[in-house]
Amino acid sequence: QVQLVESGGGLVQAGGSLRLSCAASGRTFTTYNMGWFRQAPGKEREFVAAISWNGAITNYADSVKGRFTISRSNGKNTVYLQMNSLKPEDTAVYYCAAGSVYSTQPSHYDKWGQGTQVTVSS
Repeated sequence: QVQLVESGGGLVQAGGSLRLSCAASGRTFTTYNMGWFRQAPGKEREFVAAISWNGAITNYADSVKGRFTISRSNGKNTVYLQMNSLKPEDTAVYYCAAGSVYSTQPSHYDKWGQGTQVTVSS
């Protein structure tokens, strides 16, 4: 069973960049599809990006397309979210998730990290 820990969040000015990392433990990491989601205060958790188990397929929310990039290193058991041109509306707690099904729906993911705060100031 995979366990996930996010890191890399923090405070950044609008237009800046951050790279989030999601470190996974477990021997079966390479078999999992991975996703990034975020949740702002008072809002539902929303899809940000997903990547298939072999990295061949990626999907992005329209709100982040062209600015964010999801990637994975199976050798390091880590998934990344590179965030460029950050906007104040990107402020949220960001979660990584693992699942056996490649999906943009949070209900299809089996395991979640605890989240990392990203705050973008204007």
